[in-house]
Amino acid sequence: MCIRDRDLGQLIEQSGNTIRAYQLVGISLVLAVVLAYLSWFLVRMPSVSLAALLVGGYLPFMKIKQDRTKRIMKFEEQLPDAIDIMKRALKAGHPFTSTLKLVAEDMDKPVAEEFEMTFNDINYGSDVRRAMLALLERLPSVTVMALVTSILVQKETGGNLAEVLEQIAKVIRGRFRVQRKVKTLTAEGRMSAWVLLLVPLVLFATIWVTTPDYLPQLVEDPRGHNMIIYGCISAVVGIAWIRRIIRIEV
Repeated sequence: MCIRDRDLGQLIEQSGNTIRAYQLVGISLVLAVVLAYLSWFLVRMPSVSLAALLVGGYLPFMKIKQDRTKRIMKFEEQLPDAIDIMKRALKAGHPFTSTLKLVAEDMDKPVAEEFEMTFNDINYGSDVRRAMLALLERLPSVTVMALVTSILVQKETGGNLAEVLEQIAKVIRGRFRVQRKVKTLTAEGRMSAWVLLLVPLVLFATIWVTTPDYLPQLVEDPRGHNMIIYGCISAVVGIAWIRRIIRIEV
């Protein structure tokens, strides 16, 4: 969680949230203390309380990162339609900056707000290169990089931008088809990771409810503490290993 203020602010901006960086840090600290206190109140194990402290401190940042990933993915899904609008507008004789405004008016968030921000950058005096690079900085992805690169190259070398955008849209749609196929093929691995994570928790809760007298030895005995620690470490290692296996970049 060693994140500089500027990086944290950029991460929040990319996620589409309006929370301030200091507010996010404050929520992280409060949640960490609350979870650590509750875990100590329930099990009286320093190792579990320390783990709860770390997890509670990381959860708000994880939520921001998840929002960032979802927003970028949604932008990429909307991008082919936005490119089609730009292509038709260029063929109709509109200048490039006007196509950005048309996308902002006809599309939904996040494409609309990002293209409107890019249009405003150009309209308020920034050149096209700087505005497009700012778009790439706000949305760091391979798809956006392909779009920005094609536009900047066309601006420097010339050519038919409408045809270039048409090819970019085809490539992006093809990439999404491959991604969906990969996601289908790796569904079993993701399910295995969830089972590995949830089965011990469900089993612990079931035993706690049905036969509570069976657990004090596990919770109070130092050997039981070691077993819980080793079990948690093994689960984390197993989940990380499964995610590494099924993670395929397209």
